[in-house]
Amino acid sequence: MLSAVMEDYIKAIYAIGNDTGDRVGTSELAEHLDVTSPTVSSMVQKLEAQGLVDREEYRGVTLTEEGTVVALEILRHHRLLESFLTEQLDYDWADVHEEADRLEHHVSEELAERIAEVLDNPGVDPHGDPIPDADLKLPEAEATNRLADTAEGDRAVVRRIRHQGDEELRYLSDAGIEPGVEIEVVEVAPFGLVTVRTGDDEQSLPEEIARRIEIAPATEAEP
Repeated sequence: MLSAVMEDYIKAIYAIGNDTGDRVGTSELAEHLDVTSPTVSSMVQKLEAQGLVDREEYRGVTLTEEGTVVALEILRHHRLLESFLTEQLDYDWADVHEEADRLEHHVSEELAERIAEVLDNPGVDPHGDPIPDADLKLPEAEATNRLADTAEGDRAVVRRIRHQGDEELRYLSDAGIEPGVEIEVVEVAPFGLVTVRTGDDEQSLPEEIARRIEIAPATEAEP
């Protein structure tokens, strides 16, 4: 039986490793979870003792096969909860992450299955993140680009917004930039700002935020 804190670490290791494609360092985990490096080292040792992570001194950690299964199960619960809160309880998509964080540790497999059935087994959550199925298999990923890598004049549909701080998500929500919305790249400034048009409005986004927004060309992304 894993504690909620252990599950948070496993999910963080999966998320960071999935983003970087590399082993996860102590400092990266500490920053992600807002804890000290000694706290991270202590928890990693506990996870290693349970066979959930592989740790190499000075090279960081990666999830074992068993740890990856645990991570995918947590993600399934988390993303189903986000979808349920948005579709059934009228939460704004930008506000569901923290709520799902609190609830994900208390979801049984039976409840997860019932939520999935009610939602007709969605493939992605409100942020466009893929939801593992009942066998913990991820759906086939759609080919996307990062908004930060686009050129002026490009038209695209937002497909995924990788998790950022809640303030950034709220800003994007207020600006109307969310999965499924068509945007036009108005300007790519040399100092990192990407300006996009949604409808009649324009928004300038820092490169750090634009890099976490995944898009598909509008002409190819239409259903």
